[in-house]
Amino acid sequence: MPNAPLAPAPLRGPLAEPWSPGKLLRLLGMFGPAAILASVSIGAGETIVVVRTGAWMGYGLLWLILLAALTKGVCVTYFLGRYTAISGEAPGQRLVKLPGPRGWLLFLLIALELGAAGPLWGALARPSGELMSYLLLGGGDHGYTNRLIATAFIAFALLLSLPTSYRSLEKQQVIICGILVAGTCIGTLLVRPDWFAAWQGLFSIGHIPSVPATAPPLFRDSVWPLIAVTMGYVGGSVMTYLVYPDFIALHGWGMTGHPQREELLQRAAAGMPADYLPTDPEQVQEIRRASGPIRWDVAFGAIVLLVVSAAFMIAGAAVLYPKQQAGEDIAKFDGWGLLTDQAEIWNAIHPSLVWVYYLCVVAALWGTLQSYPDVYARGVTEYFRAIWPQRQWNQRNIQLVICAYVFAAACAVIWSSMDFDAMTQTVNFLATSLGVCIAMFAGLYLNFQLPPAYRTRWWMLLCGVASAVILTGVSSIACWGLWQTLTK
Repeated sequence: MPNAPLAPAPLRGPLAEPWSPGKLLRLLGMFGPAAILASVSIGAGETIVVVRTGAWMGYGLLWLILLAALTKGVCVTYFLGRYTAISGEAPGQRLVKLPGPRGWLLFLLIALELGAAGPLWGALARPSGELMSYLLLGGGDHGYTNRLIATAFIAFALLLSLPTSYRSLEKQQVIICGILVAGTCIGTLLVRPDWFAAWQGLFSIGHIPSVPATAPPLFRDSVWPLIAVTMGYVGGSVMTYLVYPDFIALHGWGMTGHPQREELLQRAAAGMPADYLPTDPEQVQEIRRASGPIRWDVAFGAIVLLVVSAAFMIAGAAVLYPKQQAGEDIAKFDGWGLLTDQAEIWNAIHPSLVWVYYLCVVAALWGTLQSYPDVYARGVTEYFRAIWPQRQWNQRNIQLVICAYVFAAACAVIWSSMDFDAMTQTVNFLATSLGVCIAMFAGLYLNFQLPPAYRTRWWMLLCGVASAVILTGVSSIACWGLWQTLTK
C-alpha cells in the first residue's frame, strides 16, 4: 500500500528508557540546539543593550526580559521546531507553498536578516573594538585605530567560522552558555542587588517607570524605543529561530530520525503531513512522545536566556543606575564605549575581577560572531533548496558568499557615520522584531498544517497567539522608533 501511513520513528536515547534519576540527567544532556540560539542572542543583546537599560531604568523593565523569554525563547522556537519534529519536514518546504509567487515569504525572511547583518555586526564590532583598544592601548580616543581593530575582529571571526562543524559549534556554545550562566549569576550575587525590587520589576508586566534625566535625549523624549530595542535584542534575530528546525534534524529528533525519511520527504513535498502521519491514537501519542526533546531543549534554552539576561540587567541596575541617579559619569554607558564602561560593575566587587568581566564579554561576543555565519548559511541553503529543488546547493559555498557579504556590509557600517542607536534600532526593526514576529505567525500557520491530533494543546496555541499579538505591537513600536531616529 503506497499510501499507507508511516510508522512512528523509534524512540531513541533517554526517551526510550524507563523513568529514573539517571534518565533526568541524560535528558539534561540533550540540551544543544537551543544553546546556539541562547549563545547568539546573549552576545548580541545582553552584553550591550540590556545592561544599559538597567543602568538607565533600574529594575523597572525587568519584565521585558521575562516577556521576551516567553514569547521568543519559548513560543517562536517551540512552534517552528515542533512542526519539524512531528512532520519530519523542514518549515521552508511547507512555507514555500503559500499562495502567491513561489517562496515570497522565504525571500522576505532572508532579506530581513541579511539586510540587518551590516548594522548587527557593526553594533557588535565597534564596542568590541573600543574594548580591545582600551585593553591594548589604554584609555583615550584612538579614532580610526578602534575601527581597524573592529574590522580585524570581524574578519578573524568570519575566517575561523568557515571550518567549524555543527557538532563542534554546538559543544562550544554549550560551554559558553555554562560560563555565562555561572559568571553572571555569581557576579549578580556579589553586587548585592535589591532582590525585592528585582522581583517586583520582573513581574510588573506593562509597568513603565519614568525615564531619568540622565538617560540619552532619544529615550527621555519617549521610553517606547528603549522598550522595543530591549525586548527585541533579548532572544536574537529571526534566522536563529528559522534554522532551529535544521538543528533538530541533525539530532534526528521526532520523525526527522525516521528510517524512511526520504520517502517521508517525498510524500510531504507531494501533499500534506496528513498523507503519511498515522491516525491510530497509540501511534499519535508515540510520535508526540518522540518530539519530547524539543520541550526539554526549548525549556533549557529559555531558562539560560532568562537567567543571563536578567542577571545583566540586574547588575546594571544595582551598580550603574545609582551612579546615574547621583549624576556621576552621566556621559557613560552609551554608544561605542558601553562595554568598556560596564567594567564598573565588576570593579564594584573587586578591581581584580575586571579582567574576568573582559574575558566573559569577549567570550560572549565571540560565540555570537562564530555562530552567525553557520546560522546564515543553513537558513539560506534550506530556503533556496525549497524554492529551487531542482538545483544543487552547497552550504559551504553559500557560507563563503555570505561571509564576504557580511564583511563588506559590516565594514561599510563601521566606517560610516551611523551612530550606535541608529544601528541597534535598524537591526531591531528588521531582524529581531518584525522578522521574529513573521516567524511566529509562520509557526502558527505550520501548526494548522498538521492533522488535528498532532497540533499543540489549546493552552499552548493561546500562548502562541498571544505571542504573535505582542510581537506585532513591539514591531510597530520598533518601526516608529527607527523612523524617529532616522528623521530627527
